[in-house]
Amino acid sequence: MENDYIERWYSMNEIAEYLGITRDTALAWIKIGMPGVKVGRIWKFKISEVDEWMRSYKKK
Repeated sequence: MENDYIERWYSMNEIAEYLGITRDTALAWIKIGMPGVKVGRIWKFKISEVDEWMRSYKKK
């Protein structure tokens, strides 16, 4: 296996803390395209995907 690193999924609270935003802001950003996966009532995020979205979003 070339890459043995498996990135974990982060919760809504963890991603909001990581980005320095509130839960409401995170939900608003999801509506405009921030990547995340909703499993039942719970949102999960990969930091690498959110970081890439932040970099690409600010260029628009």
